[in-house]
Amino acid sequence: MVKLKNYNGVVKHFVLLLTFTTVISCAEKKYAVTKIEGKEIGITDKNSEVVGSSASEQAKQIENFIKPYRDRIDADLNTVLGNAPETLDKSGEWQTPMGNFLADITFEKSDKVFQLREKKAIDICLLNHGGIRSIIPKGNITARTAYEVMPFENSAIVIGLKGEQILEIVNYIISEKKPHPLKGMTFTIDKNNQPTTILVNEKALDENKVYYVITSDYLSNGGDNMIFFKKGVEKYDLDYKLLNIIIDYFKENKTITANKDIRITKE
Repeated sequence: MVKLKNYNGVVKHFVLLLTFTTVISCAEKKYAVTKIEGKEIGITDKNSEVVGSSASEQAKQIENFIKPYRDRIDADLNTVLGNAPETLDKSGEWQTPMGNFLADITFEKSDKVFQLREKKAIDICLLNHGGIRSIIPKGNITARTAYEVMPFENSAIVIGLKGEQILEIVNYIISEKKPHPLKGMTFTIDKNNQPTTILVNEKALDENKVYYVITSDYLSNGGDNMIFFKKGVEKYDLDYKLLNIIIDYFKENKTITANKDIRITKE
């Protein structure tokens, strides 16, 4: 005679084991990425010929789809906004026509916004020579010209710096030996390669005063080793792209010229 007690015990253990196995198998599995592969597929007629006629037809459909948008963008970029009587280039030891032009218009356009919002005036503009990616050629000026000069999305930032940091700017410019765009400040480099006659808005530098310097967000964060900006006591984002400053200036001024006043002299 079969012992039902023992049999029932075996059945119970079997059911528990089956239940446990089912739970484990149904549990959420965790996966981890171990390898990613990719390749570029160019949408061109040349590549399509290799793939087949159907791919060529798809490429034509895509081309027809984007053509109206591209034509509209090209029309906007190629619209003549003004004229440059002479080429503005990047040549020069301590300052350049392009540098003076960009510093001047950035100072001018940003100061209007800053005074309207904060009821304060900008004292100095400092940009970087390396950020100028093209010249402004003699002749008609378009929005495309602006994109070629400043193909970035950098914003205009005002930093409040104490006078001692303004002195750091002067020493930085001297040590870099690059014609960084400068506006609002002038100084002389003596025979010992030291700065003298530092003037801000034609007044002697006051190391205890806070000066408002307009620059780019890239430089305000210490870019190009301009670490003095990180010592700022105030900071304002004008929500104004440097690229838009150039385009706005082109739209408002039909003749594009650069001031030739001397900002840095050397004995």
